[in-house]
Formats: sequence, structure tokens, C-alpha cells
Amino acid sequence: MRRTLAAAGLLIGSAGGVAAQTAVGDDLAGGLAWHVAAPGGARWALDCRFTPATYTHNQYERRWANRMRLEGTGPQGGRLPVDNGRCTVTKTGGAGPVAIAVARGTEVVADGAAGVGEPARVGLL
Repeated sequence: MRRTLAAAGLLIGSAGGVAAQTAVGDDLAGGLAWHVAAPGGARWALDCRFTPATYTHNQYERRWANRMRLEGTGPQGGRLPVDNGRCTVTKTGGAGPVAIAVARGTEVVADGAAGVGEPARVGLL
């Protein structure tokens, strides 16, 4: 009886992990919109985390992701693969402030940072 319950718990636990992933196929830019604003041309580092998504890398291979990291200068925007997540942008140098905004439909959340090393955090879950 104990072995049966342990095996059932193992199957339920492993199925929960698979069900928690979102399959996005080859559309890695179909989710939450993000935009970094850096009006003075400041340098920044962006770190976004989101629920796990599986995607088709090529016809033979599927991969999964739950994090995106970028570094840049000036304004830049894009989309996460899923419609939820949280992003942090940190000013790494240059003139002017940096800000991050994420949007889902009519919901928009934004935050900014002026000092080097200062983070700005946003999220829509």
C-alpha cells in the first residue's frame, strides 16, 4: 500500500511540472510587452523572469526558458514568450535615467532609476 501511494505521488508530482510549462511553438515574442527607456543614452542591464515556456528550436529539438537577459544602450523594446513575468532593469552607466515598462492589454506597470547600480522593478503576474 505504501509503495502504491509513493508511486502515485511521484507520478502526480512529475505531471505537475510538465503542466506548469506553456508551449509557445516558434513564437517567442507573443507574450508580455516590455520597453526600456533611456532618453540620455544610458547603458543598462535587463533581467526578466517568467513562467517556464517550451519552444521549438528547430524541427528536431524543443527547448525551455524561464529567463531573459539583455544589455543595451538607449531605448529598446520587445516581448516575452508568455503573458506574465517580472523584469528588472539596472542602470550600468552613461547619462540620464533608465526606466522599464511592461504591458498586457490595458494594464501597464512602470518604474525608473537614475543612479548607476540602481534597479527599477516591474511585474505582471
